[in-house]
Formats: sequence, structure tokens, C-alpha cells
Amino acid sequence: MAILTELPEEQEAAIKYDVFLSFRGKDTRLGFMDHLYQALVNENISTFLDEEEVETGEELKPELARAIKSSRASIVVLSKNYASSTWCLDELVMILEQRRVSDHIVLPVFYNVEPTHIRKQKSTFGEALFEHKQRIESEKDVEKKIQGAGKLEMWTKGLTEIADLKGKDATGR
Repeated sequence: MAILTELPEEQEAAIKYDVFLSFRGKDTRLGFMDHLYQALVNENISTFLDEEEVETGEELKPELARAIKSSRASIVVLSKNYASSTWCLDELVMILEQRRVSDHIVLPVFYNVEPTHIRKQKSTFGEALFEHKQRIESEKDVEKKIQGAGKLEMWTKGLTEIADLKGKDATGR
């Protein structure tokens, strides 16, 4: 089950951004992300930063899929509440899929979290996935339940994969 939406070939090939930023707004928006975004822009690095806060359960906007596919790289800022957002988890799956199908560079930034907690789904990452699992299991619509179980599996694999990549530690920054 691929989350990436199909785009016309001419859009797939066009690079619009150097960097796509993936982050949990409530953890990092008014500090770390503002500084990171400004530092990238100051270096003339074209950067996609989604300004909207999206609620859990809302579908990923097609323009985010396009932005990921038209970026050379993604910086994924993993913070304590990152996995509580289905939106962030869907972005992560898309970013890792883009890494597999192209030469898309992925840089994880561990912001006040331990990579091992992400890899093994411990601490807030384990709690968030458990809550997603409970919500999915309580779903009455069989099709939505099956779709949710598939997403949960992709999210779990994605978190393990991103935690295994060489990244940067931003604890206390």
C-alpha cells in the first residue's frame, strides 16, 4: 500500500526545493524549527516548510506529496510527540519511499529523543503507536480498519528505518 500519490512525469522530474522539513509543530515550531528554517534560507537553500498545523486523522494534502517528491532532501526532526501525529507518520513513510525510489537524501534530527526509543518504539513513540493501534482496532468500518492496520505497519517500519539512519543529535538545542 503506497501512500505516495502518482504525479505526472514532468512534475516528478522537476526539483523545486532543496529541502523538505518534516516536524511536529507543537514540539518545535516556535524555536528549533524557526531557527533551522531561517539558517537554511540564509544559505540560499530553498526549503519547504508547511505552516499549517494538522489534526490527527486528517488526510495528507496532495501538495505535501508533491513537495516531498520535488525536493532533493528531507530533514526529519523527530521530537517526543512526532509519532502522536498520523500526519507526521504519513509524511515519514512518503519521505522514506522517496528515498527508496530516487536519490532523495534523508537526514534525521533527534530533538530531545533517543534514537533507540524510536527504533524500538519505546517511551512516547511506543505510547503513540499503542494509541493509534487502539483507535484502529476500535474502528467499526472493516475497510478503514484494514487500511489503518496497513498504515500502522508502515509507520512502525518507518520509525525503525529512520532511527537506523545516521542523523544529528539536537538534544538541548
